[in-house]
Amino acid sequence: MEKTSKYSILVVDDEVSNIIILSDILEPEYDVSVLRDGRDVVDTVKSDMPDLILLDIVMPEMDGYEVIRALKKSKMTKDIPVIFITGLDDIEAEETGLVLGAADYIAKPFHEPIVKLRVRNQIKILDQFRTILRLSMHDQLTGLPNRRNFESRMTYEWSRAQREQTPLSLLMIDVDKFKEYNDSHGHQQGDSALITVVSAFGKALKRPGDFAVRWGGEEFIILLPNTDLKGAMEVAEQVRKSVEDAVVPGDCGQNVTVSIGIHTWVYGDGGTIDELIANADFALYEAKHQGRNKVFCYNAQE
Repeated sequence: MEKTSKYSILVVDDEVSNIIILSDILEPEYDVSVLRDGRDVVDTVKSDMPDLILLDIVMPEMDGYEVIRALKKSKMTKDIPVIFITGLDDIEAEETGLVLGAADYIAKPFHEPIVKLRVRNQIKILDQFRTILRLSMHDQLTGLPNRRNFESRMTYEWSRAQREQTPLSLLMIDVDKFKEYNDSHGHQQGDSALITVVSAFGKALKRPGDFAVRWGGEEFIILLPNTDLKGAMEVAEQVRKSVEDAVVPGDCGQNVTVSIGIHTWVYGDGGTIDELIANADFALYEAKHQGRNKVFCYNAQE
């Protein structure tokens, strides 16, 4: 398993004796928290997300079926695996839980080896799922977030910029004459050049919220939350200069450069995410048209 800290497990059961038994079994390996009322689960989980939930079916006020329905309705909590814990010896009850999205069942009375094995199995599955998700959201060559990753981040930052009325800047970046470079030096050297470009980004991007993405091929995007036009131009120039000065290993003295297009959205402008990207892309075209290794801002056009 990749995770080094303890996984967190939320036990939801109205019986104190069950909570004590499960805590004694699980606490040596996991961080265990408990709730006795199903009505508290969704709000608690949203503020302190566990890796796994052990959920009793029969509880007063709000039973386990109602709780899992509520969890599955929320985008934030729908993927948390849930193991039902139950004293019910009923095939139909088990079927109902699985249909609602339960990952597994643990029967009462509890047998320590069974509890440990079923929990470990779900943690292993969770680990595999997270690894696949991480790989699917990142570019294998550069390690940067990929286009799919960008889409979810862009939606979040766009909504936040509108809500907080803060500027949002986007840099569209393209490696100049990359096809010629690739054809002259080979694909392996081309890959080395792209990795060098990404390393140069790190020298210019100082804030944790700055978000660089491999958009595709030799094209990249940098998203700068809460950054006005002046700030975006400063970052873009730092990126351009850092790439220009970077040494590509084994490139026989021929380094690469980038052209950068900028568009800054400010509150009151209207527009859409697609228009923000399209305007930055148009600015990139102008930067290339003006000779490459340049920064051009869409907002500066008359």
